[in-house]
Amino acid sequence: MGRVQLFEISLSHGRVVYSPGEPLAGTVRVRLGAPLPFRAIRVTCIGSCGVSNKANDTAWVVEEGYFNSSLSLADKGSLPAGEHSFPFQFLLPATAPTSFEGPFGKIVHQVRAAIHTPRFSKDHKCSLVFYILSPLNLNSIPDIEQPNVASATKKFSYKLVKTGSVVLTASTDLRGYVVGQALQLHADVENQSGKDTSPVVASLLQKVSYKAKRWIHDVRTIAEVEGAGVKAWRRAQWHEQILVPALPQSALPGCSLIHIDYYLQVSLKAPEATVTLPVFIGNIAVNHAPVSPRPGLGLPPGAPPLVVPSAPPQEEAEAEAAAGGPHFLDPVFLSTKSHSQRQPLLATLSSVPGAPEPCPQDGSPASHPLHPPLCISTGATVPYFAEGSGGPVPTTSTLILPPEYSSWGYPYEAPPSYEQSCGGVEPSLTPES
Repeated sequence: MGRVQLFEISLSHGRVVYSPGEPLAGTVRVRLGAPLPFRAIRVTCIGSCGVSNKANDTAWVVEEGYFNSSLSLADKGSLPAGEHSFPFQFLLPATAPTSFEGPFGKIVHQVRAAIHTPRFSKDHKCSLVFYILSPLNLNSIPDIEQPNVASATKKFSYKLVKTGSVVLTASTDLRGYVVGQALQLHADVENQSGKDTSPVVASLLQKVSYKAKRWIHDVRTIAEVEGAGVKAWRRAQWHEQILVPALPQSALPGCSLIHIDYYLQVSLKAPEATVTLPVFIGNIAVNHAPVSPRPGLGLPPGAPPLVVPSAPPQEEAEAEAAAGGPHFLDPVFLSTKSHSQRQPLLATLSSVPGAPEPCPQDGSPASHPLHPPLCISTGATVPYFAEGSGGPVPTTSTLILPPEYSSWGYPYEAPPSYEQSCGGVEPSLTPES
């Protein structure tokens, strides 16, 4: 064995997640098999962000630092054989941004230690990454408890000489959500044509913007649910819900190089119509009772009603009546065809040294009832708290999933559809054949 048998950094109580403005304490441990002369032993606490033009490339094009503090643990001398411990403590800045790691950049906070040896001898170095969570309180965002509503009208031609239009309106019950909360979606489709539409699709999108020499936008579909299409000259309503998975919080306050946005996109492929609703993902849930939108329409109080389309051409109206179909103004309820949620990328876990298997069942300190769940974000190797005060949770490993999260059926099973969860209450919501 070599002269230096052990050189490592450990944080007090095995903690890995801290809040801005908190003290960070730990110990540098050294075990020697023989005396070691040294010039200095130093420990440094560093927080920085780096962005690259290429995915998974650590040759940063742009960097910015948040803090860089050093302490001298020992001056010039010689360490005898045996074990030695050097305690240290730093105060984290109140403006430190939340940790994040993505394909084009990351925000990393770490502690580094070094033993500087005499000339012509090899220096010894080690490091330990820790995580900072600056909780996003959704209640601090204006109108966060209000319904989110948007509408789009698409005019198109079909059968060479005929024209029609489709009016797509989408709304959500809130404008911000936390992990594990159900996003309630309401969509209204008015097909003002003699042609059936394609299935309606709702997608939860994550957009991460990286500021290198130019802005790089990484857009991912986190969850997606698909409903049925709308028949000709029909109006249909669709009620569905999406369970918000483990995701990094919206924005990244304190960081000017990386920004995170979320959107709910409701669309039709034929005719092509899209409605996009901005959504906030935070750590502390909205504590105000949401204002319920009108069923299917999602219009805020005082808003003008949707324009009723003119009657279809007489020959098509007569054909519609002969077929015994419902009147245009009588809405039908669309069924859900598929419900998919993006599974966490296990590859991101394996990239972290010492990361455990993603589904531990026992022994996680994060399961303490006084602490919120500690999760791993989809698309990022960053543990964080789903909701609550955001106080750090003591853990014994760098990355660990608590039993509350790993035992969930989600994300391996999709959440129940609107019909499944409400079918027993309102049988009239079942789709017509």
